Amino acid sequence: MGPYLELARAEFRRYSTYRLAIAAGVFTNTVFGLIKVGVLFGAIAAAGGKINGYDQRQAATYVWLGQALLAPVAMYAWSEVADRVRTGEIAVDLARPVDLQLSYWARDLGRAALALPTRGLPPLVLGALLMGLAYPASWTAYPLGLVSIALGVSVSFLCRYGVNLIAFWTLDVRGYLNLYTLVLGLFSGFYLPVHIFPDWLRGLAYASPFPSMFQSPIDVLSGRVLGWEACRVLAVQSAWLVGLVVLTRLVLWRAARRLVVQGG
Repeated sequence: MGPYLELARAEFRRYSTYRLAIAAGVFTNTVFGLIKVGVLFGAIAAAGGKINGYDQRQAATYVWLGQALLAPVAMYAWSEVADRVRTGEIAVDLARPVDLQLSYWARDLGRAALALPTRGLPPLVLGALLMGLAYPASWTAYPLGLVSIALGVSVSFLCRYGVNLIAFWTLDVRGYLNLYTLVLGLFSGFYLPVHIFPDWLRGLAYASPFPSMFQSPIDVLSGRVLGWEACRVLAVQSAWLVGLVVLTRLVLWRAARRLVVQGG
């Protein structure tokens, strides 16, 4: 585990140097949080004060926890592996004495470890001061929530990594990345809580790994699910994690067998 811990530390240090980007991210997340709260408040008021268990205080909690998780979970497209496949540098990565998947996974966890306190907590604190939050009924929501965040970050990485592996067959994955970002935003609960979707759309969302990235950590941290119900949510996240690990390793094995790098 030594090399992977060093990779995680190096990524933590690398991202810590971008202080202006961190400050800009906090400002942007806070502004968009205020916009999302306003939209949800309007929808709740039009519905008579509550939508599927969400009143204004719970909606504010959902939004600000979501803004706190936005950077750590990395709710955006990422193409580093695909770019290295396109340039042929992936051949060097595959020849290194570290596992490709684990090395990028460790780096992503290091990035998330910095993003959570620096880009996640400030918008959450500001939201709590400006609008107040609904706090969980049990302290167990916090340790279980940290576990859920780690699982959400890992599921997000594996999905992004899997999309990047398409580059072994198509080279240009920009279209796939755009489609991934579009589906992710809808089915993860980033735009609206999955719980308020129509039944058919909610079923489609939970048939995908996307709620495990975003909706599930928010549910656990906010106390919407407690006790054994929270453990069930963690079990679902873990199942998606195991399935995605197996799937991406199989895809990489197939991809490495067909890789041809031109040049000398």
